[in-house]
Amino acid sequence: MFEPKLPASVDDIHLDHLEFWTAPTEEREGAFLLLRREQPMSFHEEFEPPPEMPLPKGPGYWAVTRHADVATASRRADLFCSGKGTQIPDLPEELNEFFGSMIAMDDPRHGRLRRIVSRGFTPKILGRLQVNVERRATALIDAVIDDGECDFVTKIAAPLPLGIICDMMGIPESQTQFVFDQTNIILGLGDPEYVSPGANPLMAALSSGKALADLMNELATDRRQNPKDDLTSQLLNAEIDGETLTDREIASFFVLLVAAGNETTRNAISHGMKALSDHPDARRKWAADFEAVAPTAVEEIVRWASPVIHFRRTVTQDTELGGQKLRAGEKIVLWYNSANRDEDVFEEPYRFDVTRMPNEHVGFGGPGAHHCLGANLARREIAVVFRELFRRLPDLEITGPPEMLRSNFLHGIKRMPCAFTPGGAH
Repeated sequence: MFEPKLPASVDDIHLDHLEFWTAPTEEREGAFLLLRREQPMSFHEEFEPPPEMPLPKGPGYWAVTRHADVATASRRADLFCSGKGTQIPDLPEELNEFFGSMIAMDDPRHGRLRRIVSRGFTPKILGRLQVNVERRATALIDAVIDDGECDFVTKIAAPLPLGIICDMMGIPESQTQFVFDQTNIILGLGDPEYVSPGANPLMAALSSGKALADLMNELATDRRQNPKDDLTSQLLNAEIDGETLTDREIASFFVLLVAAGNETTRNAISHGMKALSDHPDARRKWAADFEAVAPTAVEEIVRWASPVIHFRRTVTQDTELGGQKLRAGEKIVLWYNSANRDEDVFEEPYRFDVTRMPNEHVGFGGPGAHHCLGANLARREIAVVFRELFRRLPDLEITGPPEMLRSNFLHGIKRMPCAFTPGGAH
């Protein structure tokens, strides 16, 4: 458990400054704590776009920091829409739709696309995927078990969800590293490791998105002639009310799936391992009765990690939220990281508790139409990887500070060293 460090006043909180997002965790958590207490609906400036990013500075937004208000806005898609964009800046419409896919759509388009792609996430299909998840988790540990140390993110946490998604879509193993590299660029636009200083981030995102779309289009062309038992073949042949998905919609969904499904789950696993290393009592409690504790432990890992920090919505008509009057066209930003530390909902929110119940976190997005479609797959992946780690590398410890992604959108860990007894458990 840690103590957040509160700023002197809410006037000292600048969510639009890069320095805020590179500050220590205690300071960032303290800022959101103060906002929840004193100004749960507060107005903020937007980032000043750098010269290489040809976007006008946006008009600002209302920060939604309390759990109850995040949940209300999530349920009321009629009042708070996604189709104007889910990122804080106003992106060109083409970019917004391509990279957002169905998370940047409103009904009826959103409902149509979600009904089609949800066929790849039925309990029956997820049950079949369980074997793949276990196989990949075993292989990842096999690859490092004799070394006694590795980078936890790149060797364990990242390859598992990415490999599962590529399996689902039918992407060959030879292309998984390529997919990984492109998604890092798309989701790491604010990090100089992925987009060089002075380069245009929008062009970098477009280039990587096009590369992934080209890969998907090649696969779709093959599957039309040679259908297989994969999600790509299902999407090509699925119909809702006589409509099928276009090639563009399939490619856009693939970009969303590999970006959202890979990055969020890998970061949940990474933050989960760090939390278990930092809280040995919680680790012992879970290890003592893994299967019984796993359901609550997985939910706590997602709450603790809050892999997606925020999503934006746009007000569709004059209304009110959290006591604040809002005008049509204004932006609101749902801060999931703040909602997941709300003292009105979570007892001792800064304590990592693998048996926490209830745990109504919004780590998979709030309730409503845009709740994460892959949440149950992510839960399975997290449970399986920790079961294998506890069984085969029971003394694995994080040995250095995580190298964090520089982002106000993803709570990402790029690298994190770990060590364990070579050969693992005997």
